Amino acid sequence: MKLNNKYFLIRHGQTIYQKEDRKMNYDPDSPYKLELTDEGKKMVSDSAEKLKAENIGIIFASPYLRTKQSAEIVSEVIGFDASKINYDERIVDINLGIFMGRPMDESREFYFSGNEKFKNKPEGGESWNDILGRVKNFLEEVEKNYKNEIILVVSHADPIWLMAGYLRGLEKEEQFLEARKDRENSYPKLAQIIKI
Repeated sequence: MKLNNKYFLIRHGQTIYQKEDRKMNYDPDSPYKLELTDEGKKMVSDSAEKLKAENIGIIFASPYLRTKQSAEIVSEVIGFDASKINYDERIVDINLGIFMGRPMDESREFYFSGNEKFKNKPEGGESWNDILGRVKNFLEEVEKNYKNEIILVVSHADPIWLMAGYLRGLEKEEQFLEARKDRENSYPKLAQIIKI
């Protein structure tokens, strides 16, 4: 896939869930309430230092509080006008449906079961195909509307994994699942930057 733009994808910083190693999925009411910890803010700030020389021209972010805070921190560090951050619902975190607020092992077991993992969709939630569909829609629109830009996308682990794979031309479920194992270049750690 030939891209019109250069991309940097960054995951939000640490929240209390990671700090306390809760091993629980976020609560259903957490998206607009769950803040970064002080350590999470520092993680994002440290990562943003690496972006100073990259000439970021456009920032897109998930509107969830943890990604909004992360995008604002990056903006401050790199000298980007935070009022120009574009918030987009298509790059929000996975909706785990009935697994929200439940142990992570339960949702992990559900999503990784069966032969067609991308079709596993919990009651009230999303499948990986659902997320891939919305991030593809987002990226196709960005590619159509912008040329020769350096774009930062501030999002969450699953959407970033799927965006990175799509931007790299992955097409098959097996390719995405193999890429997910790569914690350095595909499935991001907290405040990690993935360059495309």
